[in-house]
Amino acid sequence: MELQEFLNQLQDEVHQEIEGRIKSNEDGFPYPELVFSEKVMEHMSEIGMTFDPEICHYSGKVGNANLRLTGFSLSEDMEQLDLFVCLYSDTREIQQISETETKTAAEQCLRFLAKCADGQLAATMHESNDAYAFALTIEQCYSSLEQVRVYVLTDRVAKSKNFKSREVGGKTVKLEVMDIERLFRHWSEGKPRDELIVNFEDVSGTALPCVYVPGQIDDYDYALTVINGDALRFIYEKYGPRLLEANVRSFLSSTGKINRGIRDTLRNDPEKFMAYNNGIVLVADEIMLGKTSDGGPGIKGLKGMQIVNGGQTTASIYFSKKKFPEIDLASVRIPAKIIILKSTSPEDEESLVSDISRYANSQNSVKQSDLAANKPFHVEIEKLASSTYCPNGIGRWFYERAAGSYNTLLTREGNTPAKLKTLKTDVIPSSRKITKTDLAKYMLTWDRRPDLVSLGSQKNFEKFMDYINTGLDGNPLPMPTVSEFKNMVSKAIIYKKTSALVRPMFPAFQGNVATYLVAMLSEFHGSKFNFDRVWTNQDISSELRNQLKIWAGEVNSALHKSSAGRMISEWAKKSECWEAVKDGKYSPPADNIPELN
Repeated sequence: MELQEFLNQLQDEVHQEIEGRIKSNEDGFPYPELVFSEKVMEHMSEIGMTFDPEICHYSGKVGNANLRLTGFSLSEDMEQLDLFVCLYSDTREIQQISETETKTAAEQCLRFLAKCADGQLAATMHESNDAYAFALTIEQCYSSLEQVRVYVLTDRVAKSKNFKSREVGGKTVKLEVMDIERLFRHWSEGKPRDELIVNFEDVSGTALPCVYVPGQIDDYDYALTVINGDALRFIYEKYGPRLLEANVRSFLSSTGKINRGIRDTLRNDPEKFMAYNNGIVLVADEIMLGKTSDGGPGIKGLKGMQIVNGGQTTASIYFSKKKFPEIDLASVRIPAKIIILKSTSPEDEESLVSDISRYANSQNSVKQSDLAANKPFHVEIEKLASSTYCPNGIGRWFYERAAGSYNTLLTREGNTPAKLKTLKTDVIPSSRKITKTDLAKYMLTWDRRPDLVSLGSQKNFEKFMDYINTGLDGNPLPMPTVSEFKNMVSKAIIYKKTSALVRPMFPAFQGNVATYLVAMLSEFHGSKFNFDRVWTNQDISSELRNQLKIWAGEVNSALHKSSAGRMISEWAKKSECWEAVKDGKYSPPADNIPELN
């Protein structure tokens, strides 16, 4: 796929989403800019560049300063914050965006951050504003943040993908642009390599000891070496995310299982780091060979250096040292494999880099949901999905048991334009795809655990797997039947339709409102709910839709009232929040709702 084709496909998806929301009779018009932002932010989350993102639209002034925000992502430990601001043009042609425009957007987002950090913004906002709680959260946690990034999202091509970092309230804020070109490279896994030149005699005091193996083919040479912890920290500090552009993953948090293990080893057993860690994989355009201080063969420098596997290790070392200055990185050694690229064809070179990155990273699983793909429960649901047709006898729902299997099926069976169109329009459109984490969200919401769903897709999935493995009585759940599969799909339809209703009603925290709203529907009416009607119509009734709109406002009020100024997305993770929302005041249902009669 070329960039032009990718742009057209993305714009088609944005407009299909908008048309779907309009057909669902949502209140208000779904702004294309926010739909585009949702898609880009969700993709960045899926590939590990950010956390669970939230749309939070804000545009205003404090004094003469223009402030803008489109969304945000805050790590669970509240130590890493990403802010997003969108510049969407809805173009069908590859267009350039001026540096002035992207810098202006970044500046407006920086001002939003600065005014939040010093308390000025929250002081000017009414508590009913959905951005108020987020502004207050930044004010309260800003001093403890370890990493702050601002991303400008655009469907045009930006000349500069990174700007010079800025200081805001004593914090270094990194500024990046996620344009259509960079997004395409991430989507296709072929990442650009910046011209990074590292002189190891400068950063380490000597050349790196190495074993150098000339390649037997023309594509690459090969070297093995060991890099000092201080040197790797220095390189990451200097180049930051640019060092990881070729990596299919980016570093997120030092609180995950793998990263916490790295941190603890650095603090407690730095000399054993090389024994415990698998090391990193680098690619480079050129290698400068020389001698180490003891006269052995060594690597003096690398040109075009990129880390294609080991970004997690690299950034963990950097942030661990920053958080715990007493860590002695001088005694830390990191094994490294280096691929020196020799191809004269840029296309072949990028393809090789993409393959190296993909295969190197495929050796370690990142998500708990990926590890569960072969569990019998998920295998059985996949079988049911492939053999159970919608009431029209043509369409099916698709259960994506293995990540990427939906696109694989489209590629395999949609081998002509006509067949592909039929698949995507009539048989298994993307709107009827359910991933494992989607299913966990739908099921646990209906089981009245919106607090668990609000933890985020992966943590909620872990809770869902616990439920599958132990049930309510300590025994695994039985394999689902066709009837139970149809009920699962009905719950998916209810959740999707509810989310579509909620989106235009509130400027932020729509996901929390949606899951709590569906949980309230289940709490009060789940025992008599008519799933068969939802399955037959593949939709919810207009009467239920109207009732959900009324309850949505009441659920939103209950969330805000019970939060006592806390950010809704954080408060929603607490079981106390669910108890408080259940105690709210709600209108009785209308008498004519067919799903409840």
